Amino acid sequence: MALDTRERVRRAAVKLFAAKGFHGTGIRELAQESRLSTASLYHYMGSKEDLLADIMRTCLRTLLDSAAAAVEGVTDPARRLTTLVKLHVKTHARMPKETWIVDNEIHVLTPAMRRSVVSLRDEYERLWDDAVSAGVARGVFDTAHPGVTRIALLEMCNGVARWYSPRGSLSLDDLAEHYADMALRALGACPCGSAEGQSRGE
Repeated sequence: MALDTRERVRRAAVKLFAAKGFHGTGIRELAQESRLSTASLYHYMGSKEDLLADIMRTCLRTLLDSAAAAVEGVTDPARRLTTLVKLHVKTHARMPKETWIVDNEIHVLTPAMRRSVVSLRDEYERLWDDAVSAGVARGVFDTAHPGVTRIALLEMCNGVARWYSPRGSLSLDDLAEHYADMALRALGACPCGSAEGQSRGE
């Protein structure tokens, strides 16, 4: 089925921004990749910055909505945290270009455009902060610096976008489980004692 023209432009931008960066991607190159004239390209994307911000917002909104739905009603902090880790790892493995753009190109946006993107990112990271804080408060996690640990875990999971291959030694499900276990250990919680571990019969 033929792609909608706007979607074709978006996919071309994701490919080029991830490979060459926002500033390294020229309008003529973007038009060529989209199979459009330069004049037609502006009709479908607005400015190049508009296109970049839209890619970021779409990716973050997808991640935020999926994460919020996944942890809704989950009260155990360890299970909440491992659910978030697994989702983050899988999303970065399945959408490496989009997530790389979000993680690395926010700084190129103008302040006005950046605010809407950062707001979504902060809302998503608040889910992680809530899980970690609840775990510390209930004695499930043991870390002197919850905020720093949360940032470190997110950075660890972000890296999956740079190297994951489905041809690797671990399936994506197994990789996500491994990252979840590492996250619990980083927070001073034994994976085998978590609700997640118990659900696997460990």
